[in-house]
Amino acid sequence: MTQPSAVPDTADVVQLSGSVDLEHSPGVRRRLLDAVEKARRLLIDLSEVTYIDSSGIACLVEALQTARSRNGDLALVAVSVQAMRVLELARLDMVFSIHEDLAAARAAQA
Repeated sequence: MTQPSAVPDTADVVQLSGSVDLEHSPGVRRRLLDAVEKARRLLIDLSEVTYIDSSGIACLVEALQTARSRNGDLALVAVSVQAMRVLELARLDMVFSIHEDLAAARAAQA
């Protein structure tokens, strides 16, 4: 479901795909928190997310809070239309840094 990959000197990337729902959110939570522990900067690629519910959103929020508490940074990248609708409904599009793609996210970190 998630695949972290190192991006030299910038950020680690975690790509989520498919449904991020009550069934899958415990694993997503674990992977995101592990990634936040290891990386000062984290980009979460949501381009392949087809469905996200409140439990998935809670995972993203917890990861953001954890990153900030560690003086780190977390941003969302290439957010799918489905995921963006949920973020906008919850008004979290105003809370998260959201970038169109990885190149834009990397440029914002420079």
